Amino acid sequence: IFPSNSGNKEITWMMLEAGAETDVVNSVGRTAAQMAAFVGQHDCVTVINNFFPRERLDYYTKPQGLDKEPKLPVKLAGPLHRIITTTNMHPVKIVLLVKENPLLAEIEALQKCYRVLDLICEKCMKQKDMNEVLAMKMHYISCIFQKCITFLKEREDKLDGFIKSLLKGREKDGFPVYQEKLIRESIRKFPYCEATLLQQLVRSIAPVEI
Repeated sequence: IFPSNSGNKEITWMMLEAGAETDVVNSVGRTAAQMAAFVGQHDCVTVINNFFPRERLDYYTKPQGLDKEPKLPVKLAGPLHRIITTTNMHPVKIVLLVKENPLLAEIEALQKCYRVLDLICEKCMKQKDMNEVLAMKMHYISCIFQKCITFLKEREDKLDGFIKSLLKGREKDGFPVYQEKLIRESIRKFPYCEATLLQQLVRSIAPVEI
C-alpha cells in the first residue's frame, strides 16, 4: 500500500479494508509504514499501525477446536472492533466508547472482550512477523476493560466514576495522577519482557516521577 507515501489517510484506509497487505516490502526492503514514516506521512503510519482486519476478530466469533461456544459473541464483534481500530488511545476516550454501547458496558461482555484481546496480543507476539505495537495496544485496551469491570462491580457511579477518577487532577498542579498510574500499570503488566517496545517505554518512563 505504497500510496500511503502521498499522505492520503482515506485512500490508505480503503486499501487496507480491501485487503492490502502491510508487511509486503518494496525494492529497498521497506514496508508501506516504513516508507510513509521516511517521507514524513505520520498520519498514514498511524492508520496502518492501528489497522486490524474485521476478519481477524470474527475468527473468535466461531467455536474453535473443542470449544462448544465462541470466545466472542457475534454481537460484541462490531463494538470491540471499533475500539480496537481507534487511533485515539486516551483512556477516557476508550471508556466513553465502552459506556456509549449498552452491549459492551456489562461485566460479562467486558470479560469476554478482554480475554480475546489477550489472545490477540499473544498471537501478535508469537507470529512470524511480530507486531509489538499492535500487541501493546491490545494489552493496553485489555487493562482498561479490566479496570472498567472493577468499577462496574464496586462503584455505584460505575463507569462515570472511572471517568471522574481519570480526569481528576491533584490539588497542587491538576496533574491526573490516577490516569498516569493506570498507564504505567498497563506497561508494567505487559507479559512479554523481551519486547523491544516495552524496554524502550520502561527506559523512558522509569526515571520520570509522577
